[in-house]
Amino acid sequence: MPQPLRRLYLLYHELRPSESRYSYVVETGTFETHADLFVRLRKIDGSGLWPEITFDDGHISNFEFAAPILQSRGLTARFFITVGWTGQKLGYMGWPELRSLHEAGQLIGAHGWTHTLLTHCNDKALGNELGGARLALEDKLGTSITTMSLPGGRYNRRVLSACKEAGYTQIYTSIPRVEPTPAGSLVGRLNIRGDMTLEWISELFQTDSGALASLGRQHQMKAAAKTLLGDRLYERLWALLNRKEADERGDSGDSAG
Repeated sequence: MPQPLRRLYLLYHELRPSESRYSYVVETGTFETHADLFVRLRKIDGSGLWPEITFDDGHISNFEFAAPILQSRGLTARFFITVGWTGQKLGYMGWPELRSLHEAGQLIGAHGWTHTLLTHCNDKALGNELGGARLALEDKLGTSITTMSLPGGRYNRRVLSACKEAGYTQIYTSIPRVEPTPAGSLVGRLNIRGDMTLEWISELFQTDSGALASLGRQHQMKAAAKTLLGDRLYERLWALLNRKEADERGDSGDSAG
């Protein structure tokens, strides 16, 4: 198998057997076609992009649907877990499911304790979101946890410094960009939405494609909008545009990436 020179990290959230209007949901059959594409891409000789798969939040569908699809194709993904939801929030994995993923060779990382935007946390809360989440995962899974995915993709210098102090060596963002091999301490990812076609995703991995550069420009525009509107107003607009579904508690669940 060829050695990858550059990697494109892809971010998924929830899978469902049927279509959903909520853009962060990918149909199970669609994810199967994505997985088949990634297997093919990894077999291509040359300096093309190497696909890497990640999941945020720890939804139960990651265990029920994603894991069997990955295992059947010999693929490994990183699952970033909102630790305070584990075994507590309806629709999300419990510790038995996480242990099963870990024992099957899948990779586990942290996604905070409550999914609170880390830039909103005081020092005490930030310590729990980062250090508390890592220690709980290590205690329950019996393995070292050194990767962290930023809720909503939000960070600043203070957050990055706190991540390092909490023991994380790699921080995963929501910035759509190509990463070298090996990746550095701050890793960009492309959020995969349910309305993205297989043809468009395949185009991202073509070296002469401008699709990824276009996404980078869109990300810069979103970052400017976040600054202009503020997090709370931006997330209300994001939830409306992405047709976010309220969870069982009546809140919006995921933060905008």
